[in-house]
Amino acid sequence: MQLGLIGLGRMGGNMRERIRAAGHEVVGYDRNPAVSDVATLDDLVAALAVPRAVWVMVPAGGPTRETIAALANKLSPGDVVIDGGNSHYVDDVPHADLLAGHGIGYLDCGVSGGIWGAKNGYGLMVGGDGALVERMMPIFDALRPEGPRDEGFAHAGSVGAGHYTKMVHNGIEYGLMASYAEGWELLEAKDIVTNVAGTFKAWSRGTVVRSWLLDLLVAALAKDPHLADISAYTVDSGEGRWTVQEAIEHAVPMPVISAALFARFASRQAESPTMRAVSALRGEFGGHEVMGIAEGEALRQNPPAQ
Repeated sequence: MQLGLIGLGRMGGNMRERIRAAGHEVVGYDRNPAVSDVATLDDLVAALAVPRAVWVMVPAGGPTRETIAALANKLSPGDVVIDGGNSHYVDDVPHADLLAGHGIGYLDCGVSGGIWGAKNGYGLMVGGDGALVERMMPIFDALRPEGPRDEGFAHAGSVGAGHYTKMVHNGIEYGLMASYAEGWELLEAKDIVTNVAGTFKAWSRGTVVRSWLLDLLVAALAKDPHLADISAYTVDSGEGRWTVQEAIEHAVPMPVISAALFARFASRQAESPTMRAVSALRGEFGGHEVMGIAEGEALRQNPPAQ
């Protein structure tokens, strides 16, 4: 099968190689000419036989919207576009409607696997028409892990379902990562535990908390057992926020994922305005001592023994 692939970064570039290894032809386009197979988007469209299939793997938001709008004017009726980026699911119906106006099909696909997907395969969650999903199944089969199709691939539902399920997947990921991280911090804080890295490695086989994320933390600790050279500042891609917003919309209690998201926000504050307000309130209602900034910073640098 032939596929056009737009966006050849860390994920897209590895996906191109995995699809090619499965025997399919991939024509890749990227703004970076060093990795691109063709010079322009027009060249990519011209290189594909009708009916075309084009996979978009560019940053969510504006870049994806601009790319899909451009494809709507360049592709032909009967072609299909797949958005495999981390787009917000609310963008999917507008994208599908725009392309449908030109006779072009649309699928949204959540893709999980990171930089390891080229070797291990990618978890795929697809939304859209079943006939289009079946048409693109050779590409999905090339990308997913080896083994039963339903262990790594799901036709999750109608347009938007692929990105919605990937959004929830990433929200769960936030909670899992935060839990491992909190356990690591507590073990590091306890003086009788002298082999924290070894403990996490021991957990990677036979225990109920084993997982690929745990394996990745073990690998990180092998490089830097105390993570001394890693900044606590942690970004979020947006999908954790969208998950919590959906939980609010549907009145679904989500304390773990919400706390994990807020912990990322807290990581960016050298000094917390929230806790300044808490301290002020404690002083107002209970007469508790309120420390000045200098005194608080001194305690932050030299915390008292517990």
